Amino acid sequence: MIPALQRAAARAATLAVTSFHRLWGVIRRHPVWAALVLPALLLAYLLLLIPLTPGIGDLRKAKSEVPARVLSTDGVLLAEYRRINRQWVPLRNISPYVVDALIATEDRRFYQHHGIDLRRTAAAVLSTLSGDLQGGSTITQQLARNLFPEEIGRATTLTRKAKEAVTALKIESVYTKQEILETYLNTVPFLYNAFGIEMAARTYFDKTADRLDVLESATLIGMLKGTSAYNPVLNPERALQRRNLVLAQMASFGKLDAKLLPMLTARPLKLDFERQVEPIGIAPHVAMHLRKWLIAWADRKGYDIYADGLVVRTTLHSRLQKAANQAVARQIAQLQPLADARRRRNDERALLQAGFLALDPRDGRILAWVGSRDFAQEQFDHVAQARRQPGSTFKPFVYGAAFVHGYSPLDTLIDQPVAIRSERGGPVWSPTDATPPSGEPMTLRDGLVYSRNTITAQLVQKVGPARVAKLAQSMGIRLSKLDVVPSLALGTSPVTLKEMVTAYGTIANGGSFVEPVLVTRVEGRDGRVLEEFRRPPREVGMPRAQALTLVDVMRGVVDQGTGVAIRQRYGIQADVAGKTGTTQDNSDGWFILMHPQMVAGAWVGFNDNRVTMADSWGQGARSALPMVGDFFQQSLRARWIDPQAEFDIPRPRPAPPRPRPRPQDALGNVLNDFLGRLFRQLQ
Repeated sequence: MIPALQRAAARAATLAVTSFHRLWGVIRRHPVWAALVLPALLLAYLLLLIPLTPGIGDLRKAKSEVPARVLSTDGVLLAEYRRINRQWVPLRNISPYVVDALIATEDRRFYQHHGIDLRRTAAAVLSTLSGDLQGGSTITQQLARNLFPEEIGRATTLTRKAKEAVTALKIESVYTKQEILETYLNTVPFLYNAFGIEMAARTYFDKTADRLDVLESATLIGMLKGTSAYNPVLNPERALQRRNLVLAQMASFGKLDAKLLPMLTARPLKLDFERQVEPIGIAPHVAMHLRKWLIAWADRKGYDIYADGLVVRTTLHSRLQKAANQAVARQIAQLQPLADARRRRNDERALLQAGFLALDPRDGRILAWVGSRDFAQEQFDHVAQARRQPGSTFKPFVYGAAFVHGYSPLDTLIDQPVAIRSERGGPVWSPTDATPPSGEPMTLRDGLVYSRNTITAQLVQKVGPARVAKLAQSMGIRLSKLDVVPSLALGTSPVTLKEMVTAYGTIANGGSFVEPVLVTRVEGRDGRVLEEFRRPPREVGMPRAQALTLVDVMRGVVDQGTGVAIRQRYGIQADVAGKTGTTQDNSDGWFILMHPQMVAGAWVGFNDNRVTMADSWGQGARSALPMVGDFFQQSLRARWIDPQAEFDIPRPRPAPPRPRPRPQDALGNVLNDFLGRLFRQLQ
């Protein structure tokens, strides 16, 4: 076996020697052509790579990348959709020390080459062959990697270096040297979710990029060799050594007085480190909701939300949004200590959550949207995502269905115990109220005003739960499933706050349903309208006459019923109507208030509906109503809505208060009364 292998090896060696002699003969006969073979092969290889690297259009797009912006109806920025946490700054707003340190350390012949430094590349190749691995990439080549990490990659292969070189040449044909520096410094990563020199300056030194001194500039540029290895937070000694090396490079390059070098290198690192988080804006849940919508829209239309400078115009009003934020924050600050005290007694800990929505019932424009108590702690949206039992806020659909089918607010039912057996043979349903039944007749108006469960349960029996469910769906409860059972009347089917406020908007709009609107149009970066969204047509959700009757009955809720705090505590005298809601064991607190120009609703509770609120503060009138009352109070004072606006059904006007008598008048009245009695006795 071994001799056979030896013979095969000998034949292979002989063939190799013969082939080499033949090739050498060809080279000797045609030396010029032989010298051109290797460059020709290299050129062909590079030409093959050109289609595999970013095109000129991609480069121009990357150069002018602008994130999509979301604006309120009054022009306030609500959100920006950036690819990464970066704040782009022009080169003129970057400290010159940063630029000097960058060129001195990374690419001294930056202004002499056209993307590839052949001298440095050759030196890097020789050093690598001798065992000392060298990069040799210019600033432009590094920029190519930063801009197109997927297309070029970071593998240590010849193909990657070739792609990098080809892309660098393309970049130099599109960008000026100043633009290359600006783009590079705005795209390079610096750890801790900080991209670009501006975010790096804020993260490590709590200042803007234009205020960086020479030591701070050298520290940040020193990180570029290896952000983890030279991280000044975790590896301060190594970062200090690297900073001093950068200072020495600057001195040798003539960008720093060499006499100052000993003094500067002796100084310690002085960090003012703080992670930078992206600003969440005044309507973060709206921004999150619209990001998903805009990505889908942009995919259909062929746009990039992170680069094409799209402008999304919304219906949100910035001042109303701020008022809603404040109202929710103020009420949660009042309730959370009460919840904490109760949880401690029961060995539980939980945070109260809230949702708030306001819209214009006339056209469906959403005016304010608060999805939780604090977006930084809770991204789950309690306006459009959370489904909770609405409790008594569902009752208007029962009374509305009754009015549609011929009942009058003055019709009466006996306030008495109720026992309803399910048609499917289930358990008997016996709803009760906080106070015992009176046994007396009660009008339907009072049944809704005072939120009597016994009256509502009898009414749903007469009207039928199917009719109630159908009316609720036509008025706006269109995504949540409603169980067609008698207990539906008391709000046992979970729904979203958005659906409930929409349905109340239908009531306030005289029975006309309008789909809620959040986006009015999308514009390009040049202001050209790319798509305008027409306001949805109105649909008949409920006959107008009965809708106005329902409004009039629900006025009584805030005039004398469960929502009277709107008048008494918040002093709101405008024409408003509403309804409170509380679910079993105070798991959910609701309140929705209607005005001809605005409907607003709030929900309060815990994410886990098994955790309940106390009787003393968990009812909708005490937990959710203050948010809506505070919001409406601000809106009326600022005249964002008209205090004189009235629903299209007359409301009873309270008798004007009798003038208080002046002291002298009061004395005269007493004297006259005394004389009158004396005169009658004498007679």
